[in-house]
Order: sequence, then C-alpha cells, then structure tokens
Amino acid sequence: MNKTSYATLNNGVTLPAIGFGVFQTPPEETASAVETALRTGYRHIDTAAAYNNESGVGEGLRRSKLDRDEVFIETKVWVSDYGYDQTLHAFEKSAAKLGVETIDLLILHQPMPQHFKRTREAYRALELLLADRRVRAIGVSNFMPHHLDALMESATVVPAINQIELHPYFTQPAVQAANSARGILTQAWSPIGGITFYPGWGEDRVSVLDDSTVQDIAARLNKTAAQVMLRWHVQQGRSAIPKSTNPSRIAENLDVFDFQLGDDDLARLDALDTGQRGGPDPDGVDPSSWGLEVPEA
Repeated sequence: MNKTSYATLNNGVTLPAIGFGVFQTPPEETASAVETALRTGYRHIDTAAAYNNESGVGEGLRRSKLDRDEVFIETKVWVSDYGYDQTLHAFEKSAAKLGVETIDLLILHQPMPQHFKRTREAYRALELLLADRRVRAIGVSNFMPHHLDALMESATVVPAINQIELHPYFTQPAVQAANSARGILTQAWSPIGGITFYPGWGEDRVSVLDDSTVQDIAARLNKTAAQVMLRWHVQQGRSAIPKSTNPSRIAENLDVFDFQLGDDDLARLDALDTGQRGGPDPDGVDPSSWGLEVPEA
C-alpha cells in the first residue's frame, strides 16, 4: 500500500487525506475504477446519491476483497431528500446501494439557502444518524461562512467536514478561515482544477494544470502538475478528492507523499487565486429546481 497521510476530524475519526472521487464517472465504469483505486492503495472513496453510482462504488469495494473497516466511505444527501424523515430514508437508500451498514461520512450536498428550513431538518437527521452510530461523522458541502452560521443557530453537532471547490485558481480563503475557526476540515472538490477545463468555463482562461507557475514547480521537482497541487492541499492541512478513470492517473494522484513543497512554492500557488469559482454559486442557484430525484435502492 502506498504511503499516505491522515486527517483527524473534530470528533476524533481519521480519514486518508487523499480520497478517490467518482463525480461524473458513469455507473457502468464506477466499479472497475473503484476497484483499481483500492488496489492502487486508496482507502477513502467519495461519492454522492446525486452521482447515481453508489451501487458501483459498493461493487468496487466488494471486488477489492478488502475488509469493510479498511475503507473510508463518504457520500452525500441530495436536496430532493432534505427534510428530517426524508434524510433518514436517504441514508437507507445510500447504505443499501453501497452495500454497507455504516457510512463513515455523510454530508449534505448543498446548503440550499432558498429552502433552508429543509436543510436544517436534514442536518438534524444527520445528527440522529450520528448518535445512533449509523454514520461515524457528518458534514456539509458547498457551505459558505454565512450558511455555516445559519446552520449552527439550530445544530448541536459542528460539521466535521465542509467539501468545497478549491484549487489554486479558487482558494476560498474566507471559507477556509470559517471552517478552521469551527474546527471543520476543509475538503477540496476539483482539487487539481479539473473544472477549469470544462467547456464554457472561460475562453480566455487557462487550465490550472497548464498554468506556468504550476508547471515550473512541477518541472523543478520532477513531478506532474496534478501531484504538485495535491501536495499543496495535503501540506496545508486539507483533504482532497481527485478523480480519474485512467489507471496511471489514479496511481499518479496518490503518489504525493515522497516530496515536499517549500514555503515559496506554497506562496506562489496561493497567489494564483483569481476569486472566480468554476462551479455554481450556492447562493445564486436553487438546486431543487434542477429536477434531480434520487431513485430507491
């Protein structure tokens, strides 16, 4: 198994800092990708009900022949299942698709400020699941500081994680600071800036993978641009969720524990921040209007 590093959550649970993501991985490809990742050395898998591939994650886990307690499984409740009873049922759906009795980390996928009462009720259900030990940790995703403040007006458990868009072109320092102040681990989606080469992201913008600063650091260290960015996350105390279905890239993204970035390298990467998000603004869109429903197991 590859060397790795671990992050400790605010309730004492530990997880591998680098996880394997399956966002946009087709259901029929997910099992083989997860099996490959686990055989490569990953021990943290991140999925979501809305990705429609939790069953593939479960199949990949079974094919790996690893014991259940060797793999940290993280998934997300979609907004169509927000509400107290609905979220309790969302856990049952996800657990059945994953083929597990306990989910290591269950988080709310969006703050959905347009219907925040339902968000509060969904989080209250997560607190019950945590108390009943059906989940080992709970958290949120895409929450801005004011969403965290609003949640904590009624919540009794501080989220363990806030998963947000975070790469050198969009570092969200205010969200990172708000997370840190509450003892919430910052977890990066699009950690190597994959969103910066999505069609329509910006015709005059360069992919962060092709950025000259990132490339310069990578060349000097004889590493890839992706490895440099993942190392940047790990050294600054974040969890990161890269994704790929390419076996060589899957291996490359985990091979980031045999080198160090200097303080100057970290500062140069931090300085690339444009303040421009690639994903949707959680205050600007109502995800319940997307018509996405999560099917039964």
